[in-house]
Amino acid sequence: MLDELGLAARNHALPLEALRYPITPLGLHYLLIHFDIPAVDLASWRLEIGGRVERPLSLSFEELRSRSERTLTVTLECAGNGRALLEPRPPSQPWLTEAVGTAEWTGTPLAQLLDETGLADDALEVVFTGLDRGVQGEVVQDYERAIPVAEALRDEVLLAWVVNGEPLPPQHGYPLRVVVPGWYGMTHVKWLRAITVVAEPFRGWQQDVAYRLRASEDEQGVPVTRMLPRALMIPPGIPDFFTRRRIVEPGPCVLEGRAWSGLGAVERVEVGVDGGAWGAAELDEPLSEWAWRGWRFVWDAEPGDHELRCRAADAAGNVQPDEASWNFDGFCNNAPQRIEVSVGGAIPRDMGDDSPAAG
Repeated sequence: MLDELGLAARNHALPLEALRYPITPLGLHYLLIHFDIPAVDLASWRLEIGGRVERPLSLSFEELRSRSERTLTVTLECAGNGRALLEPRPPSQPWLTEAVGTAEWTGTPLAQLLDETGLADDALEVVFTGLDRGVQGEVVQDYERAIPVAEALRDEVLLAWVVNGEPLPPQHGYPLRVVVPGWYGMTHVKWLRAITVVAEPFRGWQQDVAYRLRASEDEQGVPVTRMLPRALMIPPGIPDFFTRRRIVEPGPCVLEGRAWSGLGAVERVEVGVDGGAWGAAELDEPLSEWAWRGWRFVWDAEPGDHELRCRAADAAGNVQPDEASWNFDGFCNNAPQRIEVSVGGAIPRDMGDDSPAAG
């Protein structure tokens, strides 16, 4: 569909070879922009904090930046990562497996601002409202999401204005966004303009209709929240341009990648070849409690065609399933990554500088 091609053109994924970087260079970090990137005049921009609080706040950017700062390394993944691999394929942004990235986010802890305002006794949820506005499900809306008060009061939930040491660029939410470590990316509202504490469950479209696991359009389903465990592998060897099938020389081949989970620390990564037994990978030290973990595995690549897989398990006992459960919107597909590899015999000769270039 041309509509999906349009979505794929304006949103971009992480090239899998960029998994080599512990901290994702900002231009390679995945992006999903629901509506348009808003134009923001920083001189007039303010953050409004209100609702079920005792002392509402209206802060300029400089007033916000006068609060204490904290920097956290956090992995973000889109809830729709893997959607395009489901059968039948749910129509939407056609992610394969690369809708992920890890960055260093700097800002002020949300809990400190909520403490300044003083939460009412009946405070239930905290709603984040962005400046991006559009139509989805035939509803005109600002992009809004909410989290329970208990989540909002976690020390690591940030209102961030810096990423990887630089001011937020427009596509990543300038001048301010929410970072909720462990949760899928839809929660990390960009271009933030308001925080509203409410006493009733928030029923906005992005909360009550979108981002729910359901078998049909008519079901309410259950909400999508934290990231499920996932391991990704840097595709070995060199790629065929069109199919991306990998071409590898025979012999020992070091496979590397990253693994993460929003439900608990990654404790195990395993690699499988051609549907055989899983073998344990060696793990790096975690970058942080909320970031992916590097891993490596030595594969003895024998001539022929092969399928490589990898999977992760976390400290809470969650393991990637062999196959994903289908759902109407294509969320939370954390089935193991599969990479097709040809070893030996299919490696083309080096064409050199005199070969014609494809445009």
